[in-house]
Amino acid sequence: MKIGLLLAESRGGIGQHVASLVPRYLAAGHEVVVCAPPGTAEHFDFGAATVVAQAPALRGSDVIHAHGYRAGMAALRDRANLRPLVVSWHNAVIAAGPRGLVMRLGQRLVAKGADLTLGASSDLVELAKSLGARDARLAPVAAPAVPQAAVSAAAVREELGLAPEQPLVLTVGRLAPQKDYPTLLSVAASVRESTPDAVFVVVGDGPLRDNLQARIDAEQLPVRLVGHRSDVADLLNAADVFLLTSHWEARALVIQEAMQVGVPVVATAVGGIPELVDDSAVLAFPGDSDGLADGVRAVLAEPETANAMRTRGRELAAGWPGEDAVAKNLLDIYAGLVATTP
Repeated sequence: MKIGLLLAESRGGIGQHVASLVPRYLAAGHEVVVCAPPGTAEHFDFGAATVVAQAPALRGSDVIHAHGYRAGMAALRDRANLRPLVVSWHNAVIAAGPRGLVMRLGQRLVAKGADLTLGASSDLVELAKSLGARDARLAPVAAPAVPQAAVSAAAVREELGLAPEQPLVLTVGRLAPQKDYPTLLSVAASVRESTPDAVFVVVGDGPLRDNLQARIDAEQLPVRLVGHRSDVADLLNAADVFLLTSHWEARALVIQEAMQVGVPVVATAVGGIPELVDDSAVLAFPGDSDGLADGVRAVLAEPETANAMRTRGRELAAGWPGEDAVAKNLLDIYAGLVATTP
């Protein structure tokens, strides 16, 4: 098959997912064309795939797989030539006001226009069905296997200026509104009252950095914004807790990575997170800084609880489909669509 993969601007999980599919499709003997903006194409390694910048360059593909609503809209503009069309929904629309209204209208158009909609979490599948999707299915995105830590936990802590036994709460994610970092700062302020030596390390960059740093400085919070790091595996190996405060996530790749290596997770019960973590994590409502802080304190203060969470998280992670299985499932889906599309 000739497979066209279409994505909009991405620096995170969507681009990472597509980059993981490309070599597996090529290894299975398929031709792959990736359509992505120049910045995205430069950020990710799409290997031996042909990379183009405009959706019409995907014409002639046997199947088109658009990742995200914006990519789906781009495909629909050339609907007669870009089909069968698969659209993966990786995110919910959380924007308010006129922008949110326009985005939700786009969601509806994409749901109705795609031959097949794939949701990264069950809530997205149900939403797509409610908006008129003709066929909507669950298709979880696999997190890459976390590499072995290159340096010891002690060395990571030393580099961060932490004592060997000092509690380390780790967060990884773009500094953007969806992640609700103001709540994370409130959690840090609350935890400081009972565990004054705990340090919160946030990996990632984004438009909210200056505002967050200003509050950290004003309140002298034990939070460090360390920017982009290439050693997330080392940081996970050193962490006592992984904290996620997002307004919404599907199957957050960062939580999958934390569970793979046995870091206890405290997170908001949003999107696909509850079905992902099952009974292995402490969950709280979005925006509930007290509930999240209680979860962090429980993990830090109760070794038996933390150990049980580590064990259960690894057990669940061992049962998730890997990148190879996800790619094979998608190829089977494509073959079925190609065989039944006139």
